[in-house]
Amino acid sequence: MKLIGWAIALAAAGLTPAAAQAPQAATPAAETAQAAPAAVDHSVHAMPAQVTPPTPGIGMPVGGKGIQEQVSSIGREAAGFHNNWLLWLCAIISMVVLGLLGFAMVRFRRGAHPVPSRNSHNTVLEVVWTLVPVLILVAIAIPSIRLLRHQYSPPKADLTVKVIGNQWFWTYEYTDDGVTFDSYMLKEASDKNRKPNERARTVADGPPMLAADERMVLPAGKVVKFIITSNDVIHAFWVPAFWNKIDANPGQLNELWTKVDRPGVYFGQCTELCGARHAFMPIAVEVVPPARFAAWVASKGGAMPGARPAATADSTGASPVSDAAVPAAAQPQKANPSAADPAAVQQPATNQAATAQN
Repeated sequence: MKLIGWAIALAAAGLTPAAAQAPQAATPAAETAQAAPAAVDHSVHAMPAQVTPPTPGIGMPVGGKGIQEQVSSIGREAAGFHNNWLLWLCAIISMVVLGLLGFAMVRFRRGAHPVPSRNSHNTVLEVVWTLVPVLILVAIAIPSIRLLRHQYSPPKADLTVKVIGNQWFWTYEYTDDGVTFDSYMLKEASDKNRKPNERARTVADGPPMLAADERMVLPAGKVVKFIITSNDVIHAFWVPAFWNKIDANPGQLNELWTKVDRPGVYFGQCTELCGARHAFMPIAVEVVPPARFAAWVASKGGAMPGARPAATADSTGASPVSDAAVPAAAQPQKANPSAADPAAVQQPATNQAATAQN
């Protein structure tokens, strides 16, 4: 009997590990299946259905001297001030100074003027070299202040985009339309660091190190306000063709605006030393007609402010807090509290007053 008992105990001990291991083997598979949908791989850049190619020489570096062609009203005013006023003023001042220096070298050289003149005071000369620089500064200050006033007195915005700098990518939030996405630089096909599931840059995406997997899309002819900040360190938002550049500081909101009438693709970069991959934070902006912008917002799961459904009649946001707007027939018939019960307390007319009273 003892032998039979030992045999049964050994058989049970041998079967127990197999039975215990079966649920443990199934558990990781179930957990993996549940965790798989929640995993997000930011390195995967899906190929868009249609990529609008940029216009050569517009909105991108051209390799020459001068300022990029400006496509905003502020940019055109600033470029005109630089090209048509400052450059000519600098050229005139340089020519006058060079002429005076050449005259002094020839007129007062040792061979023609062996005994130098000794003048300790010249009223006319001192007035001239004091008054002329003041007039030059005034001539520069008037258009400069006018440009600053136009740049920092924006009109009413048709669209607001919040721009957030991260190490090392950009986040764009369309606060009025319910659209948010991240924008990463597209790597070259020959880049050894590019993962197999990452989309490589094409010619239609833009120049190297400026093309992004997700472009900021703006409607043409609309006033766009940028709210700019950062999640980590100091970045800078800069699109040269728009003539706007400002720092993105953590914990601080800076503001810029633009209005672009010309559809196209425009590129910029982060211009603050924000870390090891500072050079890999491009800004790609695509300006499209308003109808195409509305379609893009819908494709991103958002909705234009005017296209959102109206609130229902019984919603809290649409209903007034007082009973004044409720039809008299719909209101319950109430007895006069003062006539029925002299000690009755009259209720406040609104919910807000009741809250304050409590």
